This record gives sequence, structure tokens and C-alpha cells, in this order.
Amino acid sequence: MKNKVYLQGYKLKAIWVILALIIWESIARFSSVTSLAFPSLTLIGKALIESIISGEIINQMAFSLGLIILGLIISILLALIMSSLSIVNPIVENLVQTSISIFHPLPGIALLPLIILWIGTGSKAVVFIIIHSVLWPMILNMVAGFKAIPQVYKKIGRNYEFSTGKIISKIYIPASLPYIIAGLKIGWARAWRAAISAEMIFGATGGRGGIGWYIFNKRVFMDTPGLFAGLIVIIIIGILVEDLAFGKLEETTIKKWGIS
Repeated sequence: MKNKVYLQGYKLKAIWVILALIIWESIARFSSVTSLAFPSLTLIGKALIESIISGEIINQMAFSLGLIILGLIISILLALIMSSLSIVNPIVENLVQTSISIFHPLPGIALLPLIILWIGTGSKAVVFIIIHSVLWPMILNMVAGFKAIPQVYKKIGRNYEFSTGKIISKIYIPASLPYIIAGLKIGWARAWRAAISAEMIFGATGGRGGIGWYIFNKRVFMDTPGLFAGLIVIIIIGILVEDLAFGKLEETTIKKWGIS
């Protein structure tokens, strides 16, 4: 039954995608809009295939993914440490809440002048922006999940004489998985935006450029089909991660364990 529902969901998504492609191709072929603004699907597909064959878009996408994954791992560890400490210590909780109030509203791009002064324009600067963009919403979700846990779970842990670390790892984290996974989804999306924005500004970092630099170059040289090819690759990866990675994670944890 579940597989049937998932299949219907994918079919519906495919219908929307096909409909969007038909509308796009209709505008490209039958309207007076220039191909520079609305290239046909044929031109976009050709640009995408050429970039894949040359390895350009694959290498730059791999470079961006490497920075994003590194930033996400660091952000998850920091969020877990800060959220756990804020639960057991009121002073740390106040510090974390104050930090969130200060830094969460600040977009990473607004910090670029300071980041350039302090770190430079290399890969470390891109990772820093990713961490800043991901960390605060992840902490918010983790803390909200920890606070939403029923008191009976905590009492059970104390009755079994669990240490604070064991209560967090055995009770808080499993019971907060819906919040944590929601935070991961938000973090993943924000990491992409941060990385691409930073790459467009910093250019090629570490001797290599990411997908943001790829898109920026295509815009500069008025290669609109190539620009859309880069966007399509980002969309495809986003769909794969959202439906496969996060979907599988939810299926093997939240749905399997009956957490709500």
C-alpha cells in the first residue's frame, strides 16, 4: 500500500515536470521571446550533454558538493553540541538563544566583507558561509525537538540511572528525529544557496570553481543554455537527495519506529 502511494506521488511529480517542460518549450518556440532569455529544451539539453562529456559540470558540481558536505558535517556536530549543552545548562541555553537572535537573521552574504578580511576568498570562506547559514536553523530545530519530548521519557532515563550523555544519545536524539531531519532538510537547502552565492562572488577557489562559478561564467559569456544546464543539474541533485536520501532516512527511522 505504501509503495503504491509513493508511486502515485512520483507519477504526479512527473506530470507537473512534464507540464512545465511543455510550457517552457511552447514559449521558446512560439513566442516572440528571444532564445537568449528562453532557450529551447534542445539547446539546453545539448549544452548539458557537452558539459557532461567535457567533464566541466561534473568536476565543478563535485567540488561544490564536497564543500557543502563538509559544511553540513561541521554544522551538525556544532548544532548537536550546542543544543545538548543548552538543554542541561541554563546559562549555555541563554548564550545559545542570544547567539541565535543575533546571527540567525544575518544572511551569509552580509558577512562577506568581514569574511574576506578574516579568512580570504578561498574554500575556507565558502565553508564558513555554509556553516553560518546552516547552523542556526539546525540548532532551533534540535532544541525544539528536545523540548517537545514528553517528561515521562526523561524520567525513565533517570530511573535507569543513565548519564547525561546517555540520556541525550538514547532518548533525546531518537525522540527528536522528526525535528532533526526537518532541520537537515532546511540546512541542505540553505547550504546550496550559501555555497552558490559565495562561489559566484569569490570565483574559483582553491584553483577550482564550483557550480556557482560555472553558472556565473555562463551568465558572463551569455551562454544561457549552459546556465540553465547548471540549474538543471542542481535541481536533479536536490530531487535525488530529497526523495531518496531524506526519504529513505525517514522511512528507516521515523516511519519504522512510529515516531510522530
